Amino acid sequence: MASASLARLPDDHFAGDDFASLLDETLGRDTGFDGSVVTGRVLRLTDEFAIVDVGLKSEGRVALKEFGIPGAPLEVKPGDSIELYVERYEDRDGSIVLSREKARREEAWTNLERAFEGNQRVNGTIYGRVKGGFTVDLGGAMAFLPGSQVDIRPVRDVGPLMGTPQPFQILKMDRARGNIVVSRRAVLEETRAEQRSELIQGLKEGMILDGVVKNITDYGAFVDLGGVDGLLHVTDIAWKRINHPSEALQIGQSVRVQVIRFNSETQRISLGMKQLEADPWEGVAMKYPPGARYSGRVTNITDYGAFVELEPGVEGLVHVSEMSWTKKNVHPGKIVATSQEVDVMVLDVDSAKRRISLGLKQVQRNPWELFAEEHKVGSNVEGEIRNITEFGLFVGLSADIDGMVHMSDISWDEAGEAAMTPYSKGQTVQARVLDIDVEKERISLGIKQLHDDPAADTLSRVAKGAVVTCVVTQVQANGIEVKVDEVLSGFIRRAELSRDKAEQRPERFAVGERVDAKVISVDRAARKLSLTIKGREMEEDKAAINEYGSSDSGASLGDILGAAIRRRNQTND
Repeated sequence: MASASLARLPDDHFAGDDFASLLDETLGRDTGFDGSVVTGRVLRLTDEFAIVDVGLKSEGRVALKEFGIPGAPLEVKPGDSIELYVERYEDRDGSIVLSREKARREEAWTNLERAFEGNQRVNGTIYGRVKGGFTVDLGGAMAFLPGSQVDIRPVRDVGPLMGTPQPFQILKMDRARGNIVVSRRAVLEETRAEQRSELIQGLKEGMILDGVVKNITDYGAFVDLGGVDGLLHVTDIAWKRINHPSEALQIGQSVRVQVIRFNSETQRISLGMKQLEADPWEGVAMKYPPGARYSGRVTNITDYGAFVELEPGVEGLVHVSEMSWTKKNVHPGKIVATSQEVDVMVLDVDSAKRRISLGLKQVQRNPWELFAEEHKVGSNVEGEIRNITEFGLFVGLSADIDGMVHMSDISWDEAGEAAMTPYSKGQTVQARVLDIDVEKERISLGIKQLHDDPAADTLSRVAKGAVVTCVVTQVQANGIEVKVDEVLSGFIRRAELSRDKAEQRPERFAVGERVDAKVISVDRAARKLSLTIKGREMEEDKAAINEYGSSDSGASLGDILGAAIRRRNQTND
């Protein structure tokens, strides 16, 4: 039929636009409507379509699914006027195919282009994830939101942002390709700048503000106050000791803070949380008097001691020197453990410096005092040799304390290392308590004192100036060592061996030889004598002169000494 109509037309009628118009009329099409947006009125609804009058010779139809979410009530009813997009003027059934969704998209693109040109914000909803970012519904037009443009700082969880209408800034737009790139970060930065300016102008020290923890470092936390950040130092988070801010805060946490310091030139803001709470140090001096005992919890251990919390926000330091009566060179961590409950004594309180000195050993009996109560000087004790040093023996007297036997108190006869030779570590010995010094924490012991001094009798008879008979025990280059009564040691220096310098030779004496000598001095503590042969000889010369003559009598010294010797010989005979 269409071909019959064409056959009746003259040949020149097929030229140019007339042929296209004739073809459109014959096929029932008007391509001028395709792709345009028209206004229509809903006539009726069927199971699948809404029938709409758009003012053309045929009615149009729109799929009902374009008017709402499946299962939800329809957003359209007969009589409604709506904007529609003409997909095809007539399909093979003679109906006009319309689209509500594309109409909205066209309208959205028009509005978005206007907003893009005017650098205005647009509202949208993040509804999906794609590679490198997210998809955003801008009222019918789809846009791409790069991951770097979601927020000012990295966002770990985008879940709360999904499905929530919020403003965006259009960065790029290409309608021909259907591409739109938006940014949420640009909106936040602009808003942040406005808030920052407003906040800075009205910021004053002492103000109380609400913020969000933005970042956590070793020394504190940065809090977003709404356009401007402030530093919350770790020491200002709480009155109690906090080793790391993460113990009390976490990123994203809402906090209430007080402005402690504000530098308008550098715009640095120092914040505090503990300042909003009562200061637990008020009245501490009255609450914790020196000498009082309390229980506390170990919160921190250092090389120099341990911190003990007496109550939330109030801590005292137990210095390493106050931790144990006996463990002097031990790390505090080997005496107490973190979180351990301990009993302590208050030693000193400095409220101004917020310092409390505590003692751990003071709540226990001083083992030196306890020993002094149970053992008097002169009493005998028994213990195991725990250590041997170059100057003596250390004997264990209890689980915590030792007593020392100096090498000079080991033997009456032997001296120095020779006296310690018979003893070994782990050996059990008996000793006598010689001295107890509680303040210096020293106990002096003696082993030789368990027996009487064999030289005591000789010492009681020997005095300075007396002449004694000695036995040579050792010949040295600088003199000779001797013994008196086989129990008392003495020494005659080289210069004291004879009044005649030619005879002041130690080698002329032999071990075992008996000699008479005069006592120069007596060291009763060391049981030592200083002797002189020279002095004895000179004293004998003086006595002989007094008895047999003088320098005025005309007798020579030889004559006097000869007479003295002959008389002595006669006496001996």
